[in-house]
Amino acid sequence: MNVLHRRPTPHIIDRPSTMLRLFTRSFSPIRTNLTSRIRHNTINSSYTILRTMSGKADNEQLKGSNLFDVSHVTALVTGGGTGIGLMITQALVANGAKVYITSRREEVLKKTEELYSTGPGKIIPLVADVSEKDDVKRLYDEMCQKEPKGIQLLVNNAGIARDDATKYSTAGQPDMTDPQAISDHFLKSPPESWAETMKTNVGSVFYMSITFLPLLAKGREVTPGYTSSVVNVTSISGFMKGNSAGQFAYASSKAAASHLSRMLATVFAQTKVRVNTIAPGVFPSEMTAGDSGEDNKSTLNMKMSNPAGRPGADTDMAASILLLAGPGGLFYNEQFLFPDGGNTLVQPAAK
Repeated sequence: MNVLHRRPTPHIIDRPSTMLRLFTRSFSPIRTNLTSRIRHNTINSSYTILRTMSGKADNEQLKGSNLFDVSHVTALVTGGGTGIGLMITQALVANGAKVYITSRREEVLKKTEELYSTGPGKIIPLVADVSEKDDVKRLYDEMCQKEPKGIQLLVNNAGIARDDATKYSTAGQPDMTDPQAISDHFLKSPPESWAETMKTNVGSVFYMSITFLPLLAKGREVTPGYTSSVVNVTSISGFMKGNSAGQFAYASSKAAASHLSRMLATVFAQTKVRVNTIAPGVFPSEMTAGDSGEDNKSTLNMKMSNPAGRPGADTDMAASILLLAGPGGLFYNEQFLFPDGGNTLVQPAAK
């Protein structure tokens, strides 16, 4: 009987015939530490993870409640108080995850916690400026104290747009047949706008991912068979061949962040921490709609040129994050999801 308590050796993982015994050994200590509800969910989802490594599954293991279960996940979502970040936070919490959210605006965080921390998971707000390297380190130290066993998911969602001087909706569009008009228009873009945009949209992704790598690696040990991941939220603007309606700095930053995701996935590969990317089309947010309401959500009442004929919805983003964060997404690494209603089908894009 002592063998049941021995730590499984790595070669066992590659032998499907021992999957059930591996499951029994791995979870004997967990049963004594978790509540019955969470214990039940965690064991079931982890059992699915281990069994499907053989390549075969029964109908129970293929249920959506198992494939997209995140009740064992502790996540950190930057910019999680509004817009796409809130959609991601809601989806994770609604499916049982513990989600830390960050923003520079404490009142926004508190409102999101008040409205949406309704279970079965929960929201924990943390004020932080992820564009500042020193504050990223402070946040990491705080998270290490709060979650000494690590976290399973980091969502780098925080972002800004600073192209007001050239954006067509605010500054108009130049005559695209007139070289001088094009030059005059886009030279209105100040250097500080580029610097601020790159610092937040690219720098924060780098510093957050690199800084939190040890905590993510530690978190993957909590549930045998599950691997932690980083999900970077970029934009189809980083893949479109146009200028994002006059937003050169924004679109360039999203292209840079998208390639940064590939680089991070390569660097992290041997740590077993995955890196994937969601590159959304137009979704309602403070960036696209201009503001948010009392519910911290934004509204876009507009006809879209994409084949879907509409902006993205909460459910579209929820499906994307649950795929990447749940057990059903464990085979995804260095992958891109484009929830854009088909926008990149009808406009010139490189992807």
